[in-house]
Amino acid sequence: QVQLVESGGGLVQAGGSLRLSCSASGRTFSSYRIHWFRQAPGKEREFVAAISWGTGNTYYTDSVKGRFTISRDNTKSTVFLQMNSLKPEDTAVYYCAATRGGLIPLGQQTYDYWGQGTQVTVSS
Repeated sequence: QVQLVESGGGLVQAGGSLRLSCSASGRTFSSYRIHWFRQAPGKEREFVAAISWGTGNTYYTDSVKGRFTISRDNTKSTVFLQMNSLKPEDTAVYYCAATRGGLIPLGQQTYDYWGQGTQVTVSS
């Protein structure tokens, strides 16, 4: 069974840090890109960051550049999202998803697998 499982969410004060993990199992993801998304209550899902599992190339949305870092550990089949200098507007459920498409999310890009999400809450 192919699974993506997120973990690492929680409650943190503004300015704090969290590290999210996306653990992959059930197949080889070397040909995939892993994207992180987030969705706040009442808002549309928003792309956050992406990494190519094979090359390690990364891409970020402007609002998180310089604060978030995406990385992967091939030996652990895990992608990380290090989030620093967190702001209340970062509060959302964070999801990871696997795609054979590119790093830059396109409107009609398909995702083969999704995780269940992990809640991040940043208090002011």
